[in-house]
Amino acid sequence: MNPVLADLPTTIFTVMSGLARELGAINLGQGFPDDPGPEDVRRRAAEAVLHGDNQYPPMMGLPTLRSAIAAHYAHHQGLDLDPMAEVMVTSGATEAIAAALFALIAPGDEVVLFAPLYDAYLPLVRRAGGVARIVPLQPPHFRLDASALAEAFSDRTKLVVLNNPLNPSATVFGREDLALLAGFCTRHDVVAVCDEVWEHIVFDGARHCPLMALPGMRARTVKIGSAGKIFGLTGWKVGFVMAAPPLLRVVANAHQFLTFTTPPALQEAVAYGLAKEDGYFDGMRARLAASRDRLTAGLSERGFRVLPSHGTYFLNVDLAPLGWTDDVAFCDALVRRHGVAAIPVSAFYPDAAVRHIVRLCFAKADPVLDAALDRLASVAGERA
Repeated sequence: MNPVLADLPTTIFTVMSGLARELGAINLGQGFPDDPGPEDVRRRAAEAVLHGDNQYPPMMGLPTLRSAIAAHYAHHQGLDLDPMAEVMVTSGATEAIAAALFALIAPGDEVVLFAPLYDAYLPLVRRAGGVARIVPLQPPHFRLDASALAEAFSDRTKLVVLNNPLNPSATVFGREDLALLAGFCTRHDVVAVCDEVWEHIVFDGARHCPLMALPGMRARTVKIGSAGKIFGLTGWKVGFVMAAPPLLRVVANAHQFLTFTTPPALQEAVAYGLAKEDGYFDGMRARLAASRDRLTAGLSERGFRVLPSHGTYFLNVDLAPLGWTDDVAFCDALVRRHGVAAIPVSAFYPDAAVRHIVRLCFAKADPVLDAALDRLASVAGERA
């Protein structure tokens, strides 16, 4: 067995969702919305299944979707992408990340990762033979730090992986942070793999800025997006990869030996959805921001310290004022005693360095959030 994979534990997401089902708890742990997604996009997929081509689509993706992706990012982020040379469709963003890491890492290459980090990054880097250099980001703001970057980057650095907006911290990195990172990438000749699946889910008037758009980064960035996050259709697993042709060609070589292609009906529907008017995306953000504010207000009223949430489906609470120093123990008690599932943020740090933050998902209907808040009414008064 490969030791990188054989020794991996069951993810905390599987554990907490399993407990939620077993105990009948409200699941605010795993990050998926509880509405079915836009009906017109789903209907377009159904029509494509019934009346369209259901055989293998091209490995790089349907030309209609690749063109729609390029047009979408030109409109929303000002990127000038050649749809036939710089855009590829994958079976979800995680597959896109795997293809990029497998394609671009040679054994012994150093890869800079920021913790808290998506749990797939580290095993994929190690499976590719890379050597991870972890840069821990500190609550409550989780900002990039020049001295920490200087310590992590060197002439041995091949890649950096950036998740922006950042799950689980709900941080949106702006131009100041991105310019700092871009400077290290250009100085050390480093390629950036940018996991930007939450790019449309930013709040309070913020606009997502892709690292690819910064000076010196166009030819050294692999940008990854997700229709699952854009439309709240997480089960569809339709991802996008955008990169300059020399990078995309080698990432495509890895992709063809992973999933090879993605269901054509879903590609047709996503192409339709990406052309939606701005009002759809504004309305989606407004609804999620209202849910964030509802859960934030309810938690604050019940004695929790809520950290800022600028994007994603998530907000975080700080357990330190409550006297808890073990977020895993807190989440276990929360689901068993109070019937609410949450995620300990220590699971996103390879060394569990931060153990007093808990993540909650607010992408739920108001009655679900209110029911969870009712169950949480007495939690802040408890002690470990």
